Amino acid sequence: MRDVCPPKTDALSNASSGAFIPAPGAAPAAAPPAAAGTPRRRLLRLAAKSAIGAAAAAAFGFAALAGAIAIAKREMGPPPLAVADDLSTVVLDRNGHLLRAFTTTTDRWRLPVTIGEVDQRYLAMLFAFEDKNFRTHGGVDAKAVARAALQVARHGRIVSGASTLTMQVARLIEERHERSASGKFRQMIRALQIEERLGKDDILTLYLRFAPFGGNLEGVRAATLAYFGKEPKRLSIGEAALLVALPQSPEARRPDRHPMAAKHARARVLDRAVSAGVISAAEAERAKAEPVPTQRRPFPLVAPHLTEREVAQAPKERVHRLTIDRGLQHALEDLARQHTALIGERLSSAILVVDHHTGEVLAHVGAADYLDEKRFGSIDMVEAVRSPGSTLKPIVYGLAFELGLAHPETLIEDRPVRFGTYTPKNFDEDFRGTVSVRSALAHSLNIPAVKMLDRVGPARFVARLKRAGFSPQFAEATEPSLAVALGGVGFTVKDMAGLYTGLARGGSPIALVHRQKDLEAAALQLRRGGPEQRPRHLLSSIASWYVTDILKDAPPPESARGGRIAYKTGTSYGYRDAWAIGYDGRHVVAVWVGRPDNASTPGLMGHGAAAPILFDAFARIGERRAPLPSAPAGVLAISGAELPPPLKRFAEPGQRRHIGPYLERTLAISFPPDRSEVDVAGAGDVSSSPTPLLLKAEGGTLPLTWLADGKPIGTTAHRRDLVWQPEDKGFYKLSVIDSKGQVDRVTVRLR
Repeated sequence: MRDVCPPKTDALSNASSGAFIPAPGAAPAAAPPAAAGTPRRRLLRLAAKSAIGAAAAAAFGFAALAGAIAIAKREMGPPPLAVADDLSTVVLDRNGHLLRAFTTTTDRWRLPVTIGEVDQRYLAMLFAFEDKNFRTHGGVDAKAVARAALQVARHGRIVSGASTLTMQVARLIEERHERSASGKFRQMIRALQIEERLGKDDILTLYLRFAPFGGNLEGVRAATLAYFGKEPKRLSIGEAALLVALPQSPEARRPDRHPMAAKHARARVLDRAVSAGVISAAEAERAKAEPVPTQRRPFPLVAPHLTEREVAQAPKERVHRLTIDRGLQHALEDLARQHTALIGERLSSAILVVDHHTGEVLAHVGAADYLDEKRFGSIDMVEAVRSPGSTLKPIVYGLAFELGLAHPETLIEDRPVRFGTYTPKNFDEDFRGTVSVRSALAHSLNIPAVKMLDRVGPARFVARLKRAGFSPQFAEATEPSLAVALGGVGFTVKDMAGLYTGLARGGSPIALVHRQKDLEAAALQLRRGGPEQRPRHLLSSIASWYVTDILKDAPPPESARGGRIAYKTGTSYGYRDAWAIGYDGRHVVAVWVGRPDNASTPGLMGHGAAAPILFDAFARIGERRAPLPSAPAGVLAISGAELPPPLKRFAEPGQRRHIGPYLERTLAISFPPDRSEVDVAGAGDVSSSPTPLLLKAEGGTLPLTWLADGKPIGTTAHRRDLVWQPEDKGFYKLSVIDSKGQVDRVTVRLR
């Protein structure tokens, strides 16, 4: 057989028909088969060539696509994931409930939220409607892209999108809302980059935080608070479907502006959820009947003064956790608003609730109404310095009890008295004659309180307050005077609540805290064996209990039940400040009422204006209340007639003491009383060395010589008291001898 070279026309014809043409120099082709088999062999060859060509084209296409993606990734750079940190600052209460949120730097509501904080039915509907293959694709759903392309080719328009949740996240974080082919390609590249860097849950979290819901609402949590007034943890089926529908066209479907469009979009989501088997048809019909919200709700604004100051002090923190109890805070804000509205138009009020076991601030109401300009609602009166009125009297009497100057059953004169140019008067300008110290404090008589401070000494009293960690405010270039007993000093509501924790805790006040991280840091330090902070000392436990025992019997306001809390009211000079501060076995509540501009309000008094709020506040604390503590060891629970002679009657200024039937300056140890027990345990630390003890004598002729168990411990030439440092705790026999040989002795136990 000889080679046959086909003519060019046949070659072109074969080439055009797709027949195989050997390459130049190749071996001659075999002779064609019999006529019956020739068409079949040619058909097989044609199919083989087509498959090889298609494979080559596909390989080239995939390689080209991969190269294009790599180039695009390099040119575009990494995705701007840092924008995910630009969230709204939120302030949470002790249980994680939202107190207040602030907009982002771009003035948007974009609250932090996690997958676990969102209703799972919402997520199921979201996947069914937006991206059913979210958990399996790599950022771009190839099947969805192919389906969308075929639909465009067939119908000449977009029938269904191919955008995945990851692609939507890419669009949201870049804020590029291009609908062109190049824009979609960019979203795909970004989606691939995001999937390389983040897990599926992280990507879903970004969507939950950035999805648009109309106006400046971004994220599912902002949407549920604004449209439904609640967190996204528990949603109805209709609410969940609406949240799925809104991000597709957030402005056109805003329920507060276009409720019908929102309703129709919600219905489409519900129908898709039924088709996907997420919900039943009956559930969908019920959900379609749910009303669509037609207005935006205000975001929570609880404890506005405290939250505002907290964020200002730590502006870089995105989540602030406070010790506030949102339920109690909300109840007391309502209480302050309601009560103050009944008193006067320009008045405001403040309430502070403290757990005196831990120092945690449970409620901080800075004003009667934060948004009321007439009441100066923006001013936080918890932090404002005001005159405390008579609310310092319990501390004055407590220090007198500690120093052995008086006992609750000591008799004292409520009669006119003058201290140089200062002539104190009772609030009602009346006099009650001889009364017990118990009655004088319970009824807040001014004259006995000033007499008591005169004996204690204003400078000593203020020094004790400062050593206990408080900072009384005085006018410039003024010294502490007897007017301190009646409010001639400046304190804040927070200061006064702290002082009263000292009374409630047996003499040792506790620092007030409102940040959870401060409590956690202290607990961590304690677990690690770090040094414990030395307790602060205000009064002895016995003196504190005497005060508590008196204040629990103070007359309650009308329609209130007394005896369950210890409390004291106060009214400052000129009717500018009305106070009521009380405590039980667990809480201290401080209430202030007045005008923030310091104007006078005639008739404004603590008992009538502040005490009702105080008692109502304790009622709203409810079951968390605890009974007052029992008496500590060493309390002299006796009648006035059974008191030691120096304690039976309070010596008037410049007056000699009655001893028996005669007026004489008999030497007597007034403190400590005979057969008494005195707490010298170093401000509550039983392991420390004893604290110094002030010994006090009455009468006699100076100088005085003091002895402990027969050993001299000091001589005073110009005073009748002596600060003694005992070596140890236990029983001691104390003696004092004057210049004429008079002697008095007492036996005490130091513990």
